[in-house]
Amino acid sequence: MALPEAKGACAMIPILFQDDACVAALKPCGVAAVPERAGDDACLSAQLSQQLGRRVYPVHRLDKEVSGVILYALTPEAHRFLNGAFERRLVRKTYLAVVHGTPDPAEGAICRPLREFGSGRMGVDDARGKPSETRYRVLQGRPGFSLVELQPLTGRRHQLRAHLYSVGHSIVGDTRYGAPELRKGFPRLMLTSSGIALSLPSGQLLELAGVIPADFSEAARTLCGIDL
Repeated sequence: MALPEAKGACAMIPILFQDDACVAALKPCGVAAVPERAGDDACLSAQLSQQLGRRVYPVHRLDKEVSGVILYALTPEAHRFLNGAFERRLVRKTYLAVVHGTPDPAEGAICRPLREFGSGRMGVDDARGKPSETRYRVLQGRPGFSLVELQPLTGRRHQLRAHLYSVGHSIVGDTRYGAPELRKGFPRLMLTSSGIALSLPSGQLLELAGVIPADFSEAARTLCGIDL
């Protein structure tokens, strides 16, 4: 399901789902999910609040460089419910990434403990890191690149980026993780949240899948030869 991507603070944010308790939106690449400083009205939560005419409550986050599906609560009660679902790992999150090279085997799990270093980067530390697990599956391979589906089973900061870098397949366009010679020439980080599945406060099962922003699809095709 290819979708247009909102660009900038004045554009309408695409709404993927909304009920009385929560709203799922399409986060643009380059927009922070929550305020980065006091009075930050360019972040997604502020934009959504203005667009909907009501307060929104963050329940999870995406890195500023990451696009895709993100969920906000609309009431304090729903915020508590959804926070609990994330804490108990009752939410299935799916991502798509274009990586350098091709992971081998083509399907598996990266189980490597992560911790934050002084630079703010996350890295593998077998002695002091927190348990972290990412499942992956190669969907397409092209010379030099692969399209990979990812499911994080834990929620560490920069987990997907750090895990893929740790196994020698950094995400295309990642200026923080990966060899310097691979970081240039790409318009964005090639990582997007493509789906989410969880039970809502109403009891309804919300299942969004295959959500792909247009700029992600275009960059994958023109720069990496991958058609989505």
